[in-house]
Amino acid sequence: MLTAKEKLDELLSLGIELNQLNDLDILLEKILRDARRFVNANAGSIYICRKDILDFTYTQNDTLQKRLPAGEKLIYSTFSMPINTDSIAGYVATTGELLNIPDVYQLPPEVPYSFSKKFDESAGYITQSMVTLPLKNTRGDILGILQIINAQNENGGVIPFAPEDETLMLHFASIAAVALERAQMTRAILLRMIRMAEMRDPKETGAHVNRVGGYSIEIFEKWAERHGLNEKEIESGRDSLRMAAMLHDVGKVAISDLILKKPGKFSNDERQLMKQHTVLGAQLFLQAQSDFDEAAREVAFNHHERWDGDGYPGHVDIATGEPLPGRERQDGTAQGKKGEEIPLFGRIVALADV
Repeated sequence: MLTAKEKLDELLSLGIELNQLNDLDILLEKILRDARRFVNANAGSIYICRKDILDFTYTQNDTLQKRLPAGEKLIYSTFSMPINTDSIAGYVATTGELLNIPDVYQLPPEVPYSFSKKFDESAGYITQSMVTLPLKNTRGDILGILQIINAQNENGGVIPFAPEDETLMLHFASIAAVALERAQMTRAILLRMIRMAEMRDPKETGAHVNRVGGYSIEIFEKWAERHGLNEKEIESGRDSLRMAAMLHDVGKVAISDLILKKPGKFSNDERQLMKQHTVLGAQLFLQAQSDFDEAAREVAFNHHERWDGDGYPGHVDIATGEPLPGRERQDGTAQGKKGEEIPLFGRIVALADV
């Protein structure tokens, strides 16, 4: 359990850490994990505002997690609710006020909101103490709701959240909201790029790229666990990979419609032109200015390589697309990369894409 000074010190460094993350899903996970650690809470959830709706977006629960086999993740259903005063989260979204409830099963009769027991009953969990607070941007707009559940004492018993933590939690929420707004803008830009690719290639859908991103993260986490990466390395890698994986086929925007939308099989010349989408995609990130740029270039360039060396584009110069000296096949094309010659993120997205 953190002391008051430790909480203040952590709050000061939190803004830097959160603003180093760019992917929306990775950020939500960190916001919730850090908020729970901040007040030693067993569980929590994040809702995102969408006009007059709250979308239940992310949740963590240590009690339910411990019931799972090692390495498995908590599965949960998403849902939406109206922003009104009927629910606890809806009340906070409506009023913009923090709620600190010692026991959700003992709500005063005069309050307008109520607590739904459905989750507790279906999951075999007992919710007791709860802090619910708004995630407001600098203009005062509410982006979402952060709900922290079941504060714990040093022995693991459930206790009410301390009133003196409320101010610090509101500061935490303000910092998190700034990072959240930036990540939402980044996600919107990515989705616009993907929609642009989708206009050219109907098979390149938003649902597909989201699945590729999700699967890539799962594969990377298992790889990182087996190779002993520390928490910081894993978090940084997940953040860059999640976004880069979503843009794996962005180079297709530069391929002619005559090829991209051809209904039948490609001729050999057409196939070679189609393969250029890997190089063209990598060229978009040639002047890398961030870890994400480097990851996106690596993924676009390598996601069609194969472990046996029979993939493409192979050993070529990204800037020109020409084979590197000494790496040509007899037919003049570049030798494919083999095994661990293929960068890690390229190998991961190649699997996830299939």
